[in-house]
Amino acid sequence: MHEVNERVEKLAARFEQQAVQDDDAGRLTDETVALMRSAGVVRLLQPREFGGYEATPGEFYRTVMALAARNPAAGWVGGVVGIHPWELAFSDPRLQRELWGENGEKADTWISSPYAPNGRARKVDGGFLFSGRWPFGSGSDHCDWAVLGGIVTDDAGNVTMPPDMRHFVLPRADYEILQDSWNVVGLAGTGSKDIVVKDAFIPEHRTLNAHEVAEGILAERHRPGNPLYAMPFGVMFSSAISAATLGIAEGALAAFLAYTRQRITIVGSRAAEDPHQLTGLGEAAADLDASRTHLLATMDRMYEDVLAGRTIGIEARAEARRNQVRASRRATDAVDALFRRAGGGSLRLDQPLQRHWRDVHAAMNHLCNVADSVYEGWSRDQFGLPAGIRVLV
Repeated sequence: MHEVNERVEKLAARFEQQAVQDDDAGRLTDETVALMRSAGVVRLLQPREFGGYEATPGEFYRTVMALAARNPAAGWVGGVVGIHPWELAFSDPRLQRELWGENGEKADTWISSPYAPNGRARKVDGGFLFSGRWPFGSGSDHCDWAVLGGIVTDDAGNVTMPPDMRHFVLPRADYEILQDSWNVVGLAGTGSKDIVVKDAFIPEHRTLNAHEVAEGILAERHRPGNPLYAMPFGVMFSSAISAATLGIAEGALAAFLAYTRQRITIVGSRAAEDPHQLTGLGEAAADLDASRTHLLATMDRMYEDVLAGRTIGIEARAEARRNQVRASRRATDAVDALFRRAGGGSLRLDQPLQRHWRDVHAAMNHLCNVADSVYEGWSRDQFGLPAGIRVLV
Protein backbone atom coordinates (compact mmCIF):
# COMPACT_ATOMS: atom_id res chain seq x y z
CA MET A 1 0.00 0.00 0.00
CA HIS A 2 1.35 3.42 -0.94
CA GLU A 3 2.13 5.76 1.94
CA VAL A 4 -0.54 8.24 0.76
CA ASN A 5 -3.13 5.46 0.83
CA GLU A 6 -1.98 4.56 4.33
CA ARG A 7 -2.49 8.15 5.46
CA VAL A 8 -5.98 8.20 3.94
CA GLU A 9 -6.82 5.03 5.89
CA LYS A 10 -5.54 6.56 9.12
CA LEU A 11 -7.65 9.67 8.50
CA ALA A 12 -10.72 7.65 7.43
CA ALA A 13 -12.91 8.59 10.39
CA ARG A 14 -12.17 12.29 9.93
CA PHE A 15 -12.97 12.12 6.22
CA GLU A 16 -16.27 10.42 7.06
CA GLN A 17 -17.11 13.11 9.60
CA GLN A 18 -16.60 15.83 6.99
CA ALA A 19 -18.88 14.29 4.35
CA VAL A 20 -22.08 15.92 5.63
CA GLN A 21 -20.41 19.32 5.99
CA ASP A 22 -19.05 19.08 2.45
CA ASP A 23 -22.52 18.35 1.08
CA ASP A 24 -24.09 21.15 3.10
CA ALA A 25 -21.45 23.63 1.92
CA GLY A 26 -21.82 22.63 -1.73
CA ARG A 27 -18.04 22.26 -1.92
CA LEU A 28 -15.24 20.63 0.01
CA THR A 29 -14.75 22.40 3.31
CA ASP A 30 -11.37 23.85 4.21
CA GLU A 31 -11.04 21.06 6.78
CA THR A 32 -11.50 18.34 4.16
CA VAL A 33 -9.00 19.98 1.82
CA ALA A 34 -6.48 20.29 4.65
CA LEU A 35 -6.81 16.55 5.30
CA MET A 36 -6.34 15.77 1.61
CA ARG A 37 -3.28 18.00 1.42
CA SER A 38 -1.77 16.44 4.52
CA ALA A 39 -2.24 12.98 3.01
CA GLY A 40 -0.75 14.08 -0.33
CA VAL A 41 -3.61 12.75 -2.47
CA VAL A 42 -3.32 15.23 -5.35
CA ARG A 43 0.48 14.84 -5.59
CA LEU A 44 0.43 11.11 -6.25
CA LEU A 45 1.00 11.39 -10.02
CA GLN A 46 3.04 14.61 -9.87
CA PRO A 47 6.72 14.55 -10.94
CA ARG A 48 9.22 13.96 -8.16
CA GLU A 49 11.28 17.02 -9.00
CA PHE A 50 8.22 19.13 -8.27
CA GLY A 51 7.33 17.54 -4.94
CA GLY A 52 5.25 14.65 -6.23
CA TYR A 53 5.41 10.90 -5.73
CA GLU A 54 5.27 9.59 -9.32
CA ALA A 55 3.17 6.73 -7.98
CA THR A 56 1.92 4.01 -10.29
CA PRO A 57 -1.56 4.37 -11.80
CA GLY A 58 -2.79 1.47 -9.65
CA GLU A 59 -1.58 3.17 -6.46
CA PHE A 60 -3.39 6.34 -7.48
CA TYR A 61 -6.68 4.58 -8.25
CA ARG A 62 -6.57 2.52 -5.05
CA THR A 63 -6.11 5.71 -3.03
CA VAL A 64 -9.00 7.45 -4.82
CA MET A 65 -11.23 4.45 -4.04
CA ALA A 66 -10.24 4.47 -0.38
CA LEU A 67 -11.00 8.17 -0.09
CA ALA A 68 -14.31 8.02 -2.01
CA ALA A 69 -15.51 5.14 0.18
CA ARG A 70 -15.24 7.43 3.22
CA ASN A 71 -16.16 10.74 1.63
CA PRO A 72 -17.61 10.60 -1.91
CA ALA A 73 -17.03 14.26 -2.73
CA ALA A 74 -13.43 14.18 -1.53
CA GLY A 75 -12.77 11.01 -3.52
CA TRP A 76 -14.28 12.53 -6.64
CA VAL A 77 -12.18 15.69 -6.36
CA GLY A 78 -9.11 13.63 -5.47
CA GLY A 79 -9.55 11.67 -8.69
CA VAL A 80 -10.34 14.58 -11.01
CA VAL A 81 -7.92 17.15 -9.60
CA GLY A 82 -5.35 14.42 -8.93
CA ILE A 83 -5.14 13.47 -12.61
CA HIS A 84 -4.17 16.98 -13.71
CA PRO A 85 -0.57 16.90 -12.39
CA TRP A 86 -0.11 13.76 -14.47
CA GLU A 87 -1.09 15.54 -17.70
CA LEU A 88 0.75 18.75 -16.87
CA ALA A 89 3.89 16.77 -16.14
CA PHE A 90 4.38 16.62 -19.92
CA SER A 91 3.45 20.24 -20.63
CA ASP A 92 6.02 22.87 -21.59
CA PRO A 93 8.70 22.93 -18.83
CA ARG A 94 8.12 26.68 -18.38
CA LEU A 95 4.51 25.97 -17.42
CA GLN A 96 5.54 23.24 -15.01
CA ARG A 97 7.82 25.67 -13.19
CA GLU A 98 5.04 28.26 -13.07
CA LEU A 99 2.66 25.71 -11.55
CA TRP A 100 4.94 24.06 -9.00
CA GLY A 101 7.94 26.38 -8.57
CA GLU A 102 11.49 25.96 -9.79
CA ASN A 103 12.18 23.22 -7.22
CA GLY A 104 8.72 22.17 -6.13
CA GLU A 105 8.24 24.91 -3.56
CA LYS A 106 4.61 25.19 -4.76
CA ALA A 107 4.07 21.43 -4.81
CA ASP A 108 0.56 21.66 -3.33
CA THR A 109 -0.85 23.64 -6.23
CA TRP A 110 -4.29 22.30 -7.16
CA ILE A 111 -5.57 22.56 -10.75
CA SER A 112 -9.21 22.25 -11.82
CA SER A 113 -10.73 21.56 -15.24
CA PRO A 114 -12.98 20.74 -17.38
CA TYR A 115 -11.66 19.67 -20.75
CA ALA A 116 -14.85 20.18 -22.78
CA PRO A 117 -13.84 22.34 -25.79
CA ASN A 118 -16.29 25.12 -24.93
CA GLY A 119 -13.74 27.92 -25.23
CA ARG A 120 -12.74 29.88 -28.30
CA ALA A 121 -9.21 31.18 -28.75
CA ARG A 122 -8.11 33.81 -31.26
CA LYS A 123 -4.44 33.85 -32.18
CA VAL A 124 -2.55 37.02 -31.19
CA ASP A 125 1.12 37.88 -30.83
CA GLY A 126 2.69 35.40 -28.37
CA GLY A 127 -0.45 33.43 -27.63
CA PHE A 128 -4.24 33.61 -27.67
CA LEU A 129 -7.19 35.65 -26.47
CA PHE A 130 -9.46 33.10 -24.83
CA SER A 131 -13.14 33.19 -23.77
CA GLY A 132 -15.82 30.71 -22.79
CA ARG A 133 -17.92 29.13 -20.08
CA TRP A 134 -17.54 25.62 -18.72
CA PRO A 135 -19.72 23.65 -16.28
CA PHE A 136 -18.39 21.01 -13.88
CA GLY A 137 -15.22 22.57 -12.46
CA SER A 138 -14.86 20.05 -9.62
CA GLY A 139 -12.98 21.38 -6.62
CA SER A 140 -12.51 24.74 -8.31
CA ASP A 141 -12.86 26.79 -5.10
CA HIS A 142 -9.62 25.27 -3.82
CA CYS A 143 -7.63 25.42 -7.06
CA ASP A 144 -5.07 28.04 -8.08
CA TRP A 145 -5.14 27.16 -11.79
CA ALA A 146 -7.55 25.64 -14.31
CA VAL A 147 -7.01 23.61 -17.48
CA LEU A 148 -9.85 24.33 -19.90
CA GLY A 149 -10.73 22.93 -23.30
CA GLY A 150 -11.02 25.18 -26.32
CA ILE A 151 -10.73 25.49 -30.09
CA VAL A 152 -8.60 27.97 -32.03
CA THR A 153 -10.49 30.33 -34.40
CA ASP A 154 -9.50 32.72 -37.14
CA ASP A 155 -9.68 36.50 -36.68
CA ALA A 156 -13.39 36.45 -37.53
CA GLY A 157 -14.11 33.89 -34.81
CA ASN A 158 -14.62 30.95 -37.14
CA VAL A 159 -13.28 27.54 -36.20
CA THR A 160 -10.44 26.57 -38.51
CA MET A 161 -10.44 23.17 -40.22
CA PRO A 162 -9.31 20.72 -39.15
CA PRO A 163 -10.15 21.98 -35.65
CA ASP A 164 -7.14 22.96 -33.54
CA MET A 165 -8.30 21.72 -30.15
CA ARG A 166 -6.16 22.60 -27.12
CA HIS A 167 -6.06 22.53 -23.35
CA PHE A 168 -5.52 26.08 -22.07
CA VAL A 169 -3.99 26.53 -18.61
CA LEU A 170 -4.97 29.67 -16.70
CA PRO A 171 -4.07 31.11 -13.27
CA ARG A 172 -6.92 31.87 -10.90
CA ALA A 173 -6.82 35.62 -11.64
CA ASP A 174 -7.80 34.97 -15.27
CA TYR A 175 -11.15 33.25 -14.69
CA GLU A 176 -14.31 33.60 -12.60
CA ILE A 177 -16.05 30.87 -10.61
CA LEU A 178 -19.83 31.24 -10.60
CA GLN A 179 -20.62 30.47 -6.99
CA ASP A 180 -24.36 29.84 -7.44
CA SER A 181 -23.99 27.40 -10.34
CA TRP A 182 -23.80 24.08 -8.42
CA ASN A 183 -27.19 23.09 -7.00
CA VAL A 184 -27.49 19.34 -7.49
CA VAL A 185 -28.98 16.16 -6.09
CA GLY A 186 -25.71 14.20 -5.97
CA LEU A 187 -21.99 14.88 -5.49
CA ALA A 188 -22.96 18.24 -4.03
CA GLY A 189 -19.77 18.42 -1.98
CA THR A 190 -17.57 18.40 -5.07
CA GLY A 191 -18.34 22.06 -5.73
CA SER A 192 -18.26 21.43 -9.50
CA LYS A 193 -19.11 25.02 -10.37
CA ASP A 194 -19.15 26.87 -13.68
CA ILE A 195 -16.00 28.66 -14.80
CA VAL A 196 -16.09 31.77 -17.01
CA VAL A 197 -13.23 33.33 -18.99
CA LYS A 198 -13.49 36.67 -20.82
CA ASP A 199 -10.71 37.61 -23.25
CA ALA A 200 -7.87 36.27 -21.13
CA PHE A 201 -4.43 36.30 -22.74
CA ILE A 202 -2.92 32.81 -22.74
CA PRO A 203 0.77 32.54 -23.67
CA GLU A 204 1.51 29.82 -26.21
CA HIS A 205 3.50 27.78 -23.67
CA ARG A 206 0.41 27.47 -21.46
CA THR A 207 -1.44 25.45 -24.08
CA LEU A 208 -1.35 21.74 -24.88
CA ASN A 209 -2.46 20.36 -28.22
CA ALA A 210 -5.31 17.94 -27.44
CA HIS A 211 -4.29 15.46 -30.14
CA GLU A 212 -0.68 15.42 -28.90
CA VAL A 213 -1.94 14.84 -25.36
CA ALA A 214 -4.21 11.97 -26.40
CA GLU A 215 -1.60 10.24 -28.55
CA GLY A 216 1.30 10.55 -26.10
CA ILE A 217 3.31 12.88 -28.34
CA LEU A 218 3.82 15.49 -25.62
CA ALA A 219 4.71 12.84 -23.06
CA GLU A 220 7.43 11.47 -25.34
CA ARG A 221 8.68 15.00 -26.02
CA HIS A 222 8.89 16.22 -22.43
CA ARG A 223 9.07 12.97 -20.38
CA PRO A 224 10.82 10.54 -22.73
CA GLY A 225 11.26 7.04 -21.35
CA ASN A 226 9.06 7.63 -18.28
CA PRO A 227 6.41 4.87 -18.28
CA LEU A 228 3.98 6.67 -15.96
CA TYR A 229 3.49 9.52 -18.41
CA ALA A 230 3.39 7.19 -21.41
CA MET A 231 0.00 5.85 -20.29
CA PRO A 232 -2.91 6.86 -22.60
CA PHE A 233 -4.68 10.05 -21.53
CA GLY A 234 -8.20 8.84 -22.38
CA VAL A 235 -7.81 5.72 -20.27
CA MET A 236 -6.05 7.45 -17.35
CA PHE A 237 -8.65 10.20 -16.96
CA SER A 238 -11.66 7.91 -17.45
CA SER A 239 -10.32 5.45 -14.90
CA ALA A 240 -10.01 8.25 -12.33
CA ILE A 241 -13.75 8.82 -12.75
CA SER A 242 -14.42 5.09 -12.45
CA ALA A 243 -12.17 4.72 -9.39
CA ALA A 244 -14.15 7.41 -7.58
CA THR A 245 -17.41 5.77 -8.68
CA LEU A 246 -16.32 2.37 -7.36
CA GLY A 247 -15.10 3.91 -4.12
CA ILE A 248 -18.47 5.55 -3.56
CA ALA A 249 -20.13 2.18 -4.17
CA GLU A 250 -17.82 0.47 -1.68
CA GLY A 251 -18.78 3.12 0.85
CA ALA A 252 -22.44 2.25 0.23
CA LEU A 253 -21.69 -1.37 1.08
CA ALA A 254 -20.03 -0.32 4.34
CA ALA A 255 -22.98 1.95 5.16
CA PHE A 256 -25.46 -0.86 4.45
CA LEU A 257 -23.58 -3.22 6.74
CA ALA A 258 -23.47 -0.69 9.59
CA TYR A 259 -27.16 0.16 9.17
CA THR A 260 -28.37 -3.43 8.85
CA ARG A 261 -26.50 -4.58 11.99
CA GLN A 262 -28.78 -2.33 14.05
CA ARG A 263 -31.96 -2.50 12.01
CA ILE A 264 -35.15 -4.11 13.30
CA THR A 265 -37.74 -4.89 10.63
CA ILE A 266 -41.41 -3.98 10.77
CA VAL A 267 -42.24 -7.47 12.08
CA GLY A 268 -39.73 -7.12 14.91
CA SER A 269 -36.98 -9.38 13.58
CA ARG A 270 -33.34 -8.50 13.06
CA ALA A 271 -32.63 -7.47 9.46
CA ALA A 272 -29.20 -9.10 9.79
CA GLU A 273 -30.96 -12.48 10.04
CA ASP A 274 -33.35 -11.93 7.12
CA PRO A 275 -32.50 -14.19 4.12
CA HIS A 276 -33.65 -11.44 1.74
CA GLN A 277 -31.08 -9.05 3.21
CA LEU A 278 -28.32 -11.64 3.40
CA THR A 279 -28.60 -12.96 -0.14
CA GLY A 280 -28.72 -9.43 -1.55
CA LEU A 281 -25.71 -8.44 0.50
CA GLY A 282 -23.65 -11.40 -0.66
CA GLU A 283 -24.45 -10.79 -4.31
CA ALA A 284 -23.76 -7.07 -4.11
CA ALA A 285 -20.44 -7.59 -2.30
CA ALA A 286 -19.32 -10.06 -4.96
CA ASP A 287 -20.23 -7.66 -7.75
CA LEU A 288 -18.38 -4.79 -6.08
CA ASP A 289 -15.32 -6.97 -5.64
CA ALA A 290 -15.55 -7.99 -9.31
CA SER A 291 -15.78 -4.34 -10.39
CA ARG A 292 -12.75 -3.37 -8.34
CA THR A 293 -10.73 -6.28 -9.72
CA HIS A 294 -11.89 -5.55 -13.27
CA LEU A 295 -10.69 -1.94 -13.22
CA LEU A 296 -7.47 -2.39 -11.29
CA ALA A 297 -6.33 -5.51 -13.12
CA THR A 298 -6.90 -3.77 -16.44
CA MET A 299 -4.88 -0.73 -15.45
CA ASP A 300 -2.12 -2.75 -13.78
CA ARG A 301 -1.80 -4.87 -16.91
CA MET A 302 -1.63 -1.80 -19.15
CA TYR A 303 1.06 -0.26 -16.96
CA GLU A 304 3.06 -3.50 -17.14
CA ASP A 305 2.84 -3.30 -20.93
CA VAL A 306 4.14 0.27 -20.86
CA LEU A 307 6.98 -0.75 -18.53
CA ALA A 308 7.92 -3.46 -21.01
CA GLY A 309 8.02 -0.92 -23.83
CA ARG A 310 4.96 -2.26 -25.61
CA THR A 311 2.77 0.17 -27.57
CA ILE A 312 -0.76 0.67 -26.25
CA GLY A 313 -2.86 0.55 -29.39
CA ILE A 314 -6.50 1.23 -30.05
CA GLU A 315 -7.55 -2.35 -29.24
CA ALA A 316 -6.07 -2.21 -25.72
CA ARG A 317 -7.42 1.27 -25.10
CA ALA A 318 -10.90 0.32 -26.25
CA GLU A 319 -10.83 -2.78 -24.06
CA ALA A 320 -9.74 -0.73 -21.04
CA ARG A 321 -12.60 1.71 -21.59
CA ARG A 322 -15.04 -1.19 -22.04
CA ASN A 323 -13.93 -2.68 -18.73
CA GLN A 324 -14.06 0.69 -17.00
CA VAL A 325 -17.64 1.54 -17.93
CA ARG A 326 -18.79 -2.00 -17.16
CA ALA A 327 -17.17 -1.91 -13.73
CA SER A 328 -18.96 1.35 -12.94
CA ARG A 329 -22.33 -0.01 -14.12
CA ARG A 330 -21.96 -3.26 -12.18
CA ALA A 331 -21.03 -1.38 -9.00
CA THR A 332 -23.97 1.01 -9.30
CA ASP A 333 -26.38 -1.86 -9.86
CA ALA A 334 -25.02 -3.46 -6.68
CA VAL A 335 -25.69 -0.26 -4.72
CA ASP A 336 -29.24 -0.18 -6.09
CA ALA A 337 -29.79 -3.75 -4.92
CA LEU A 338 -28.66 -2.81 -1.41
CA PHE A 339 -30.72 0.36 -1.30
CA ARG A 340 -33.88 -1.49 -2.35
CA ARG A 341 -33.43 -3.78 0.67
CA ALA A 342 -32.62 -1.06 3.17
CA GLY A 343 -36.17 0.09 3.85
CA GLY A 344 -37.64 3.53 4.43
CA GLY A 345 -35.29 4.38 7.26
CA SER A 346 -32.40 4.56 4.82
CA LEU A 347 -34.00 7.63 3.21
CA ARG A 348 -33.22 9.76 6.25
CA LEU A 349 -30.53 12.35 5.63
CA ASP A 350 -28.62 11.25 8.71
CA GLN A 351 -28.04 7.84 7.08
CA PRO A 352 -24.85 7.71 4.97
CA LEU A 353 -26.32 5.08 2.64
CA GLN A 354 -28.66 7.55 0.92
CA ARG A 355 -25.76 9.93 0.23
CA HIS A 356 -23.68 7.18 -1.37
CA TRP A 357 -26.72 6.09 -3.40
CA ARG A 358 -27.30 9.63 -4.68
CA ASP A 359 -23.63 10.24 -5.33
CA VAL A 360 -23.00 7.03 -7.23
CA HIS A 361 -25.89 7.84 -9.56
CA ALA A 362 -24.57 11.36 -10.07
CA ALA A 363 -21.19 9.82 -10.92
CA MET A 364 -22.83 7.65 -13.58
CA ASN A 365 -23.93 10.78 -15.44
CA HIS A 366 -20.32 11.72 -16.15
CA LEU A 367 -19.43 11.25 -19.82
CA CYS A 368 -16.65 8.82 -18.91
CA ASN A 369 -19.23 6.46 -17.36
CA VAL A 370 -21.63 6.57 -20.34
CA ALA A 371 -21.32 3.08 -21.73
CA ASP A 372 -23.16 2.65 -25.03
CA SER A 373 -20.68 4.46 -27.26
CA VAL A 374 -17.80 2.67 -25.55
CA TYR A 375 -19.34 -0.77 -26.06
CA GLU A 376 -20.07 0.13 -29.67
CA GLY A 377 -16.52 1.38 -30.24
CA TRP A 378 -14.95 -1.76 -28.81
CA SER A 379 -17.26 -3.94 -30.88
CA ARG A 380 -16.51 -2.00 -34.06
CA ASP A 381 -12.80 -2.49 -33.47
CA GLN A 382 -13.38 -6.24 -33.23
CA PHE A 383 -14.76 -6.19 -36.78
CA GLY A 384 -11.99 -4.01 -38.17
CA LEU A 385 -14.12 -0.86 -38.24
CA PRO A 386 -13.05 2.56 -36.88
CA ALA A 387 -13.74 2.60 -33.14
CA GLY A 388 -14.56 6.30 -33.08
CA ILE A 389 -13.19 9.04 -30.87
CA ARG A 390 -15.86 8.71 -28.15
CA VAL A 391 -14.50 5.36 -27.03
CA LEU A 392 -11.41 7.15 -25.72
CA VAL A 393 -13.06 10.12 -24.03
